[in-house]
Amino acid sequence: MRRRQQPPLPKRHGLDPARLRLPEEGDWATVRDHLVERLPRVRPERIDELLRAGGIVDLDGPIALDTPYMPGGAVWFHRDLPDETEVPFPIGIVHRDDDILVIDKPHFLSTIPRGQHILQTALVKLRRDLDLPDLVPAHRLDRATAGLVLFIVNPARRGAYQTMFHKRLVHKEYEAIARVDPELELPRTVISRIVKERHVLRAYETEGEPNAETLVELVEQRDESGRYRLRPRTGRTHQIRLHMNGLGIPILGDDFYPELTDKPVDDYTRPLQLLASALEFTDPITREPRRFETARTLQAWDDPEGWASGRAAGAKYSTQRD
Repeated sequence: MRRRQQPPLPKRHGLDPARLRLPEEGDWATVRDHLVERLPRVRPERIDELLRAGGIVDLDGPIALDTPYMPGGAVWFHRDLPDETEVPFPIGIVHRDDDILVIDKPHFLSTIPRGQHILQTALVKLRRDLDLPDLVPAHRLDRATAGLVLFIVNPARRGAYQTMFHKRLVHKEYEAIARVDPELELPRTVISRIVKERHVLRAYETEGEPNAETLVELVEQRDESGRYRLRPRTGRTHQIRLHMNGLGIPILGDDFYPELTDKPVDDYTRPLQLLASALEFTDPITREPRRFETARTLQAWDDPEGWASGRAAGAKYSTQRD
């Protein structure tokens, strides 16, 4: 197997530098000319600042403003970070050993860097706070969803654990709070085709060969509200949210389904009432059975008055069960 080339810049905030491959063909006089054309979202003045400061390098060191274009070469640099609002809720540690780390992610925290969320993500926080620079996730949760995420500590074990998720060898359970429809027969298995287009926020269900399957059960009812257990057999984007919405019982706090709501990034009221509550699998290394359970609860069930009033403190949804 070909070994991955080590970047000539160190990690920053636990993140590798960006790598930019220089095309074999092109009529750019300098590397700087190519970068200005290749990176239209970065001001030319900012590119010049990085070049002067030695912030753009190749394997031989910093690139100068007048460095000739190098067909087939590569350069590395750290992208500028966006302004971010701190997510003030703690990450729970459920399990840690030499190979894996299982966390209890709070609502409002992205799993990995993406878009406007870079430093305020579980991956970056964990790499920094636990001094685990090689940490990677085996799977992901939506920013809005709380609960269990498995990370891989040992780089040599990445393939084994990621393949386990890819082959659907992990049993996942979720909890959700939604209204109760007395005419809806449960439990039932929902099967549909879900499509998520790039650069489009919402996924949607459509005709065609099914690719998403979820078992939906009503566990407990209080007045018109219900606590549901959901067991997805597949892992399509927003699958559980779409299937609950398709049943006519959208999850409380869902800002995407049935209607897209423009919620400020620092509004921590009424989080999506969806929780990844359990992960169960046969460990691909030790062959032993593993089961991990969340310590979190859902605010709309434990504190319905606080939920209804929009109480945002690190209340029930940011604390953990005893």
